[in-house]
Amino acid sequence: MTDLGVSTSGARRRPPSQADVAALADVSSQTVSRVANGRANVDQATRERVLSAMRILGYQRNSAARALALGRFHMLGVITFDLSAHGNARTLAAISRAAQAAGYSVNVACAEEQTETAVQQAFSKLSGQAVDGVVVIEAQILDRQGLRLPPGVPVIVADGDPEHRFSSVDNNQAAGAVAATRHLLDLGHRTVWHVAGPQDSYSARRRAAAWHATLKEAGAAVPPLRLGDWTARSGHRIGAELAARDDVTAIFAGNDHMALGIMLALHEAGRRVPEDVSVVGFDDVPEAAYFIPPLTTIRQDFEEIGRQCVSLLLDQIDAGGGVATKLVTVPPLLTVRATTAVAPATG
Repeated sequence: MTDLGVSTSGARRRPPSQADVAALADVSSQTVSRVANGRANVDQATRERVLSAMRILGYQRNSAARALALGRFHMLGVITFDLSAHGNARTLAAISRAAQAAGYSVNVACAEEQTETAVQQAFSKLSGQAVDGVVVIEAQILDRQGLRLPPGVPVIVADGDPEHRFSSVDNNQAAGAVAATRHLLDLGHRTVWHVAGPQDSYSARRRAAAWHATLKEAGAAVPPLRLGDWTARSGHRIGAELAARDDVTAIFAGNDHMALGIMLALHEAGRRVPEDVSVVGFDDVPEAAYFIPPLTTIRQDFEEIGRQCVSLLLDQIDAGGGVATKLVTVPPLLTVRATTAVAPATG
């Protein structure tokens, strides 16, 4: 048995104590107590050493709520479900940068699926590492009223939660879809076809609903909705179907990757972009300006989303609970490049 309450085989025989933390951090138990209680009379270097020892030992790892009441660990948790998605990856990177600027570290838990069990496991992992609060990126599972989250842990949702159970930050998905659809109608296209993201995506649903409403408001015909899965492959598959239709002159893709696949399908079918068919994407990925031709798209400000997520979360941590639910929307920007043009003349 070592002095830190851990057996030489690695199996813990008793919960870590303040004395264990003090021994590892090489400080007194009184100093550990002052840090745990959030007292100001501890220099920053010593505080960080004690907090690091707490995390290493898992001090109060089953009492995250109590840890929040006693003092901060300067650690934010992030739960995400699909890091391969462009928006999720960009949002996570922006949150990490904003957290670092505020003096916080970030611990990430990836849930394999949007189920209550997966969410609970992710929260348990983060709570065990004594995070001060959690950002959840695009979690449809949070819509379920029966879902229970650990008490005392502030939660912010990025890109999701249409029921507004939690404070959330999102791009104004509806405004972006309206801008894309309106841009194409203003160019003289009789209607706009939409290749949407998957049905289980909050963002995809919001964009599709706004596209539909904009066409109805303009008195334009509403074509059948096409559903992709955010990939260029799905855009190419659906694009091949649309390219075979002479009545398709304008397409609004749910994201830039699907727009890329659509443009390839149009090229393969001999349909020119933008002379025959105009295409608008969504996201403004870094490569969008280098497509052939450069893509007209809706730019999402992921940096601002990250800053707002961290700002809201720190406000909740400062308040210690009882903060009213708040929704922050970040305005998108129509970025016009070379894939949209005046509708072709009809014979």
